Amino acid sequence: MRIILASKSPRRKEILENLGIDFEIIVADVDENCDINDPKTLVMTIAERKGRAVLESLANSAKADTLIIACDTLVYAEGEFLGKPRDNADAHRMLKLLSDNAHEVISGIYLYYNGKEASRAESTKVCFDKMTDSDIQKYIESGEPRDKAGAYAIQGKASAYIKGIEGDYFNVVGLPAHLLFKTLKEEFKIEF
Repeated sequence: MRIILASKSPRRKEILENLGIDFEIIVADVDENCDINDPKTLVMTIAERKGRAVLESLANSAKADTLIIACDTLVYAEGEFLGKPRDNADAHRMLKLLSDNAHEVISGIYLYYNGKEASRAESTKVCFDKMTDSDIQKYIESGEPRDKAGAYAIQGKASAYIKGIEGDYFNVVGLPAHLLFKTLKEEFKIEF
C-alpha cells in the first residue's frame, strides 16, 4: 500500500515516522479560509480540502491501493480560533490569552483509501500556567511560536508552562495518532 501524508508539518511527519509507517509527502496548496464557526467542523473541512487536493493531483492509476492522510489543527480559546501567528505581536497576543487559562486543541483528519473517505475530529484540553510578559517575550525570542497553531509547541519550550492536558497528547503535537489508527481499523479495516 502506498501511503501519502498530505502535510508539510514536520511534527506530523515525525509522529508517523515514530510509529514505523513508511509514507511519502505530497502537499497541495488549498484555501484555508472558511466561514465555519464550529471548530471541529472547520478543521475537518480544511483537512478534507488538503486530502482531496492531493487526491485530485494523482493520476487515476495512482489512486489504487493508496491511503491519503490529511490533517488540520487549531487552538480554540475564549471563543477564538488561534492559527499560526502572523508576527511576534500576534504570538504575544495569543500567548497572553492562553496564559493561566485552559483551551482546546482540535484536529481534523481526512482519510481516503480505494474510493472511500472518512473524516473525524479530536479535541484535547490544555491548561497553561501563568506566563509573565517577560516569559512570553523570551519564548517568542526562541522562535518556537512562529509556525505553530496557538503560537506554542507542547513538545518544546512551552512544556514548562503546561500544567496538564485531558486527552490525546499527540493531538496537541499535531496528529491525533489514536484517532487515526482507530478510524483506519474501523472504517477501512487497515491495521499497522
